Amino acid sequence: MARVLVTGGNGFVGRHLVDAFADRGDAVTALDLRGSSWRDEVRFASVDLRDAEATAAAVAGHDLVVHNASLVHTKQNRAEDVWAVNLGGTEHILAACQTHGVRKLVYVSSASVVYEGRDIRAGDETLPYARESQAPYADSKIAAEKRVLAASDAEVATCAIRPHVVFGPGDTRLLPAILDRARAGKMHYSVGPGTHLSDFTYIDNLSDAILAASDRLEPGAPLAGEALFVTNGEPMAFFDFVGRVLDRVGLPGPKRRVPFAVAYGAATVAETWDTWVKGGTLHAEDGMSRFAIRYLCTHHYFSIAKAKRLLDWAPKVSIAEGIERTATALEA
Repeated sequence: MARVLVTGGNGFVGRHLVDAFADRGDAVTALDLRGSSWRDEVRFASVDLRDAEATAAAVAGHDLVVHNASLVHTKQNRAEDVWAVNLGGTEHILAACQTHGVRKLVYVSSASVVYEGRDIRAGDETLPYARESQAPYADSKIAAEKRVLAASDAEVATCAIRPHVVFGPGDTRLLPAILDRARAGKMHYSVGPGTHLSDFTYIDNLSDAILAASDRLEPGAPLAGEALFVTNGEPMAFFDFVGRVLDRVGLPGPKRRVPFAVAYGAATVAETWDTWVKGGTLHAEDGMSRFAIRYLCTHHYFSIAKAKRLLDWAPKVSIAEGIERTATALEA
């Protein structure tokens, strides 16, 4: 039985990870900024990762840290907050692992670390980190992943898992925003030509990959110091995915298309308004960021061959089954 700390343990991905480790009998601590434990056998720690001392105290006594917490904010504002959590918090986690003898650190990164606003078709881990800034979120994830992987040594083994567009029961961002717009009768338009392919990752497939990584990660192991793309391996156009979800729950989908230039201009105006009038709102993007619009109008899908090889893993739940499970959970 391993002693596992999951950061961001009260979020969408974090809750699934906590459940997955607890279900197999590990002693789990869920660390988050707020909330409480939802399972009797899971310990909850309320910690701000920007607090190095509190973070170190929470990390002490664990065998494995799965560092999942991050501030997902793709607008071009609130950069100081984004960097403080995504890089500063990661540095505090890494330092705590080194100080307290935690042997394994699995970092939940993002496929956006290689995205430069241009097409990526079946990209693999030989792709360089993005050299052109897309948003503070992506920039901070790049810096954090670099630190984590560079620190892998004989004392602390590290690896990075790079999912892309995670969905499933309990999602608090992607599908709720889409469904809210559709229920309000606002899902009229898709963006771009609708031919650009994106990867998606069903949450259970991501959890399986992270558990497999935690089992195989040791100092000197082939996985140590490596980054892996983890997706369903079923690229499709984003609004085809949206259409499947909306069809399943009986809501109307978009009927007309907005050209990239128009949508990008609208996102620029929305970001400017948000920055100068509202001061930069967190967790309220609704797809209207320049980063998101570029994503919708470029190919970005990835090879998962390396993850299959190093983790002896493959996605078990298809996108079709994932949509069905998600819709069923929403109807419960």
